[in-house]
Amino acid sequence: MSKVIFKTKEQIELIRQSGDLLSRTLGELAKEIKPGVRTIDLDKLAFEFIQDHGGTPAFLNYSGFPYSLCISMNDQIVHGFPSDYVLKEGDLISVDGGVTLNGYISDSAYTFAVGEVSEEIKTLLNVTKESLRLGIEQAVSGRRVGDISFAIQDHIDQYGYGIVKELVGHGVGVELHEKPEVPNYGRRGMGPKLVEGMVIAIEPMINLGKSGVKFWDDGWTVSTIDGKVSAHYEHTVAISKGKPDILTSFSYIEDILNEKH
Repeated sequence: MSKVIFKTKEQIELIRQSGDLLSRTLGELAKEIKPGVRTIDLDKLAFEFIQDHGGTPAFLNYSGFPYSLCISMNDQIVHGFPSDYVLKEGDLISVDGGVTLNGYISDSAYTFAVGEVSEEIKTLLNVTKESLRLGIEQAVSGRRVGDISFAIQDHIDQYGYGIVKELVGHGVGVELHEKPEVPNYGRRGMGPKLVEGMVIAIEPMINLGKSGVKFWDDGWTVSTIDGKVSAHYEHTVAISKGKPDILTSFSYIEDILNEKH
């Protein structure tokens, strides 16, 4: 991970355009996520949609990663590989994507339920997404990274879920991973100061069971230690005065999900 890279207003607008393409890509995937679909086909769809709109997948060939998306199933937390796995009713699928457009990078993730899932799992998804919103509320000039971390942890702790500690959010925009690191646990008032011009990816990774993880031999996939499911949501956010400036959106996804229901 490199140093903090401060962005001009013009650069932030370019990251916003990248974020809009990424958000639309995830919306296209939302249409296709259903029982009977192979996860490798979702990866191909994302690759084509991003390329057709003038971008490139930021993850493809990053440190040797061989796909456009990270697709993590059920007890996989992050960095899972798309494969011939066929989605089935009751699965959880976390889709994490990045787009490079006009030289600027955005990063976003969303966890989808395939068909019907239990109330227990619905609650995990809702609470994790809500923790992202609460973390983002703290992402304003003058606060500290620890304020984001604490807001996420404080919400999650009420439900007794496991907060992944080995993986964290990060700066983004010029490179895929920049400083500062943004943990999903921590203390108010601690950590690097948030300053206008910083752009960060905030991404709670929350396990239904224990917080422990295991790293797979493929060098990428990370799963829960107890085999219970995990949820992951992520937005790219620019630090500004007064209120956070969210550069990615879940609205395309949620429009599709609302239509399905």
